[in-house]
Amino acid sequence: MAAVEPGPLAPGAALRMDFAGAEATVAIGVSRLGHHSVWVGSVGDDAVGTMVLDRLRAERVDVSGCRIDPELPSGLMVRERRTADHIRATYYRRGLAGSRLSVAQVDTEQIAAAGVLHLTGITPALSACARDAVHAALDAAVEAGVPVSLDINYRSALWSRADAAAELAKLVSHCDIVFAGLDEAALLVPSASASAMAESLAALGPSQVVLKLGGDGALALHRGRVIRQQAIPVTMVDPVGAGDAFVAGYLAGVLDGTSVRHNLRLAATCGAFAVSVPGDWAGLPSRRELDLLNGTDIQR
Repeated sequence: MAAVEPGPLAPGAALRMDFAGAEATVAIGVSRLGHHSVWVGSVGDDAVGTMVLDRLRAERVDVSGCRIDPELPSGLMVRERRTADHIRATYYRRGLAGSRLSVAQVDTEQIAAAGVLHLTGITPALSACARDAVHAALDAAVEAGVPVSLDINYRSALWSRADAAAELAKLVSHCDIVFAGLDEAALLVPSASASAMAESLAALGPSQVVLKLGGDGALALHRGRVIRQQAIPVTMVDPVGAGDAFVAGYLAGVLDGTSVRHNLRLAATCGAFAVSVPGDWAGLPSRRELDLLNGTDIQR
């Protein structure tokens, strides 16, 4: 539930109902760019859960591995635009359906057939069984030789920095691509310049480290080489979801088999589209829309 207008939440305030989630946004973004994507999760047997699955199917995301929990409700996020420039989100997901993701939902054959397995640091923070599912999926991908990407995506409301660092260090050591903001990278390596932090993260195992730098763009470290990408200037409407859109674009490039430089540009383009529209994922572009930001204001 997202507030439509700036200001404190109050009785009668207009709220927009939609669904959101880091992994779901990435799945939708990859799908819109022409690749087959699968989202595995758990929703409640309720109207919200039905909406989530229906919308994902409408975006051509495979949800066949999702679990519909007969007992627990779907999670909820209330997003308040406290001022025009400050968004405050309150999450209700601990002990709800999403936290019951389990090892039983890990389809090793499906993972073995994938081009990339994407994980985030949110899922292992939800519960012990969700953490076990993440490790089972990671193990299946490593055994099958499938590249694994991880977005650190630290959420302080879910766990402490110390607990997150201990768990994420285990995951990073087995991943091929790691995404992080500078604050998130500082969970695992000493704070320093962006390029130095990328090198420190790469020393933990991944062959590609991608740092999201907000208005300063992004950088990737691959085979000892630092590649930089400037942010694409757009009018910002809603910053939420930009990082996940960025990841979707980068992974779509990985699946395309293109260069790291091209993947960074595609990632930045997707992030720019995302912040130009209200909502986490509504602005994600299709393949044929990618050149719009380089064109004129009016398309005829």
